[in-house]
Amino acid sequence: MSDRTVTVVGGGLAGCEAAWQLACAGVPVLLLEMRPGSSTPAHRTGTLAELVCSNSLRSDNPENAVGLLKREMEALGSVIVAAARAAALPAGDALAVDREVFADCVQEAVTSHPLVTVTRGEVRELPSGPAIVATGPLTSEALHASLTALLGEGSLSFFDAIAPVVAADSLDTNRLYRASRYGKGGGEDYLNAPLEREEYLAFVQALRSAEKVPVREFEREIPYFEGCLPVEVMAERGIDTLRYGPMKPVGLPDPRTGRLPHAVVQLRRDDLAAVHWNLVGFQTRMTFGAQQQVFRLIPGLEGARFARLGMIHRNTFICAPRHVDSQLRVKVRPSLRLAGQLTGVEGYVESAAIGLLAALYVTAELRGSEVPTLPAWTAHGGLVRHLTERPPHRFQPANASWGLMVDPPIELPREKGARRRACVGVALEAVRSWRAAFPWPVPDSARRSFSS
Repeated sequence: MSDRTVTVVGGGLAGCEAAWQLACAGVPVLLLEMRPGSSTPAHRTGTLAELVCSNSLRSDNPENAVGLLKREMEALGSVIVAAARAAALPAGDALAVDREVFADCVQEAVTSHPLVTVTRGEVRELPSGPAIVATGPLTSEALHASLTALLGEGSLSFFDAIAPVVAADSLDTNRLYRASRYGKGGGEDYLNAPLEREEYLAFVQALRSAEKVPVREFEREIPYFEGCLPVEVMAERGIDTLRYGPMKPVGLPDPRTGRLPHAVVQLRRDDLAAVHWNLVGFQTRMTFGAQQQVFRLIPGLEGARFARLGMIHRNTFICAPRHVDSQLRVKVRPSLRLAGQLTGVEGYVESAAIGLLAALYVTAELRGSEVPTLPAWTAHGGLVRHLTERPPHRFQPANASWGLMVDPPIELPREKGARRRACVGVALEAVRSWRAAFPWPVPDSARRSFSS
């Protein structure tokens, strides 16, 4: 095998997963990360794999597409999923993590590998030689310009937003109740703030009239990502939009009354010590002052102290169907691969999954190994379909979903639950068989013992 070093640009989830997979396959890695010397509007630390938008990696149920994606990643030796397991918090059937513990786990695993060299500093030009660029949606302006020059057109953009976090000791727990939707998980993994109809209407009106961060002229045509809309944008779409979105009370009866509230605000633990709680689905572009005023209208949050306020930032991604092939190579420069959200997948897990695939493809190329076709009825295969087969003029970021996958080549049960379970089993078997065709072992990250 060639001992050529592979350059990985970006120390987020996709870049760390790629670096880990490459190093475990015996490939030397130069991992370049611009933080902490240069940061972004969303990051707060210089730690690798820092989570910024949420501490939730979403559903852990394998019958959900992102839950299946996690299981497939575990079968492929993912360090990201292994670290998430080590840093997991109670969150119903979701996989939520302590942000700091998670990032520390990933950083320790990656930086301690003898084949990984981490260099800090901004990368302003696309690297030469075998490389993976996984700089994420907050790619620096200089590197973004270099990528634009290579592709011959500007990257697409959309707005994303971050939800606020409140301090536990500032909450009035007498007005909140513990419950997970439908009693999933431990049943008491979330704090819930119930709102009666008049409280809800007043809250919606406050969201609509609150001061927003002004949009700059060049950002006026940039759309929001529909999967992460600011809460005030949802409020403007209709009086009941929030009640059918992040504030839906279904499955959350108040144990003190035995009935469903008119609406509910859920708070999810943000760290292992339960010192901080995240307002679930409450990403926002309100000014800091407006956030404190409006969110203190929520029952139990009247005296809330904010450990982090919400904010909005611009995300960028390329039109992948035009520019990358099924092995994530940039068509006009095949030695360069892209990974993570920069490609047009959305979500932490999806980003790491694409980083994992990019690393496998690079390693196979360096070894001169034939790359097997990734089955399209797997969650990984569905993401690749999205990046390569979607009509370019309709391309937008997407999370893992069953709609991106094709049915497996077997006879499936007609009942939805049984059908989904059958698809999960076939997908996992297909991923294991696909990975077995690569002539080097799966990393043992799933059995790795992380320090907490």
